[in-house]
Amino acid sequence: MVLQYQVPDMTCGHCVKTITGAVTTAVPGAAVQADVATHRVTVTGTDDKTTVENAIREAGYSPTPA
Repeated sequence: MVLQYQVPDMTCGHCVKTITGAVTTAVPGAAVQADVATHRVTVTGTDDKTTVENAIREAGYSPTPA
């Protein structure tokens, strides 16, 4: 399954690292791709939307399903 989110407050490489770390800690084995230019985060390897969204929120960002 592929989960995609718009994260408008993801603005730099540090944001990408923070979100990637939060998601992979919450969902071991998940793969995260983030594009700062489009503010899009794509997560594969899980179908647990709630855990992924909560991990991004707890990292300080505002995801919305894309």
